[in-house]
Amino acid sequence: MTSALVQFRTDEAEKDAAIEICEKLGMTLPSYLRMCVSRLVQEQGVPFSMKLSNETENTGVAAMKKASLIASKLGISDMTLDEINAEIAEARK
Repeated sequence: MTSALVQFRTDEAEKDAAIEICEKLGMTLPSYLRMCVSRLVQEQGVPFSMKLSNETENTGVAAMKKASLIASKLGISDMTLDEINAEIAEARK
């Protein structure tokens, strides 16, 4: 698949605010924009909402951090994708 450059203009303050929100969500603005375009095409519409909660940390980000901590405690945080898939396949038997 070849990649294409997409450029657009936006207000500087909005760009800075968007970057700050993306960082709080654990991603970059370019990765967010790629995700939006990909999902827009897959779903043939705007399929999702990602909002920061009024809490200190977004619920999804908190869940990912908790899962990472559990994986570290269990000594499985460095598993490869193949190892993870093998564990899932074994559990489904």
